Amino acid sequence: MPSLVESTIAAGSLSVTAQPVLVAGSITLRPWAGNDLPALVSAYAEPEIQRWHARSMSPDEASSWIAEAGDAWMSETAASWAVDVEGTLEGRMTLKLDLVDGVAEAAYWTRAAASGRGIASGALRRATTWAFEVGLHLVELEHSTRNPASCRVATKAGFSSEGTRRGSALHADGWHDMHVHGRISGETSLELGG
Repeated sequence: MPSLVESTIAAGSLSVTAQPVLVAGSITLRPWAGNDLPALVSAYAEPEIQRWHARSMSPDEASSWIAEAGDAWMSETAASWAVDVEGTLEGRMTLKLDLVDGVAEAAYWTRAAASGRGIASGALRRATTWAFEVGLHLVELEHSTRNPASCRVATKAGFSSEGTRRGSALHADGWHDMHVHGRISGETSLELGG
């Protein structure tokens, strides 16, 4: 059935270039690389990352995950970056992309040692700015209502609260309500976050 709406971003317009490296002060968002494997496995062994992302990661799984991140860029389904601070892998920033609708869904984490330093909110602001620069209309995210740290990240990055999806995510300890946040291209508060 033909669509009556033109795609927000033309297919093939992102993957014709290498995935960008994004910089925000001391934070660098860069494509994942093979040498990130040990730090990635170590990150997914941290209790808070396991708690909110409901998984651990073996070296083989990490290797596949890194390769899949590159494949996702080429298929234009996601842009996933290692969040590097002064040469140390401190987090993850991923935007799942829907180029037809012009929507991205953000997902992120930071290592325990990096928590509370504004790294996640800085990375989210930078990735969101990039998303709007390439023509996306909306960036949204969800986090468990039991995760106030993730809520602070979204708020500091200028995301508006848009409500709660009841019982919509299964974690190791059961079903969680998910708090929904969003930013629309053209909103002026994006660069004002902490």
